[in-house]
Amino acid sequence: MTTQNVEHEITVAAPAADVYRLIAEVENWPQIFPPTIHVDVAERTGTEERIRIWATANGAAKNWTSRRTLDPEGLRIRFRQEVSTPPVAAMGGTWIIEPLDGGSSRIRLLHDYRAVDDDPEGLKWIEEAVDRNSRSELEALKTNVELAQASQELTFSFEDSVQIDGAAKDAFDFINEAGLWAERLPHVASVRFSEDAPGLQTLEMDTRAKDGSVHTTKSYRVAFPDQKIAYKQITLPALMTLHTGCWTFTEHENGVTAVSQHTVVLNTANIARILGADATVEDARAYVHSALSTNSSATLGYAKSHAESKR
Repeated sequence: MTTQNVEHEITVAAPAADVYRLIAEVENWPQIFPPTIHVDVAERTGTEERIRIWATANGAAKNWTSRRTLDPEGLRIRFRQEVSTPPVAAMGGTWIIEPLDGGSSRIRLLHDYRAVDDDPEGLKWIEEAVDRNSRSELEALKTNVELAQASQELTFSFEDSVQIDGAAKDAFDFINEAGLWAERLPHVASVRFSEDAPGLQTLEMDTRAKDGSVHTTKSYRVAFPDQKIAYKQITLPALMTLHTGCWTFTEHENGVTAVSQHTVVLNTANIARILGADATVEDARAYVHSALSTNSSATLGYAKSHAESKR
């Protein structure tokens, strides 16, 4: 089988140690890298770790498991896919961060890969996916590092929760069965839902806002039965450049705690158009928080009723 090797690089106006930390902390990848939907750390021992990644490649959602070796002294992170998804037969590589003069750094992203049966179409698909995702990841890293101060002001997270006198499975099922939301949730006008692989879902829906307007969102979701559903919106309302979230269901002796968590990055370019010329970042933050919280709290309330009716 033929192994292909490619390299991408970018220069960032930030210290190498800061860049390394962003790459090393995989839990934050959905907020940093546009293709990444969700990442779980399955195992971690010293500098070795095993991670599960769900991400888009050429417009399709894929998932795989990788092993990583962290080298904070050498500012390198080696990775190798443990189980690849066709047409990929094998995939690995290295992140290399090199300090430059003036507090800047060069990021090099190396990949080596093979296609199943050396299929030419498979190789072409992988080449395009690696090139697109590598460029996207490096540009996103550059943006996130260089605009750290601005993103702190524009990024926020919050949670809504409800206590349920029922089973986690029943509450989970309500959120998992998003294809039925147009029938079950008053604020959802219509839904397009698919699950091409177990637990890997695509959800597109038209949602009614409090002012009566309707906006369309599209998300990729990763479902872990009875425990959680993580998601990332790829079609966003005008006031957001990023929206990730997670529904979690925790059973305890008094029932279930169901939580809806959101992380948002505001789109400052649209604040004046949506909220008026005098609107501030704080106004936009309050507006988005209210809109998301209203819908997620309502959804949690209906999930509670659904689960408690099953008792």
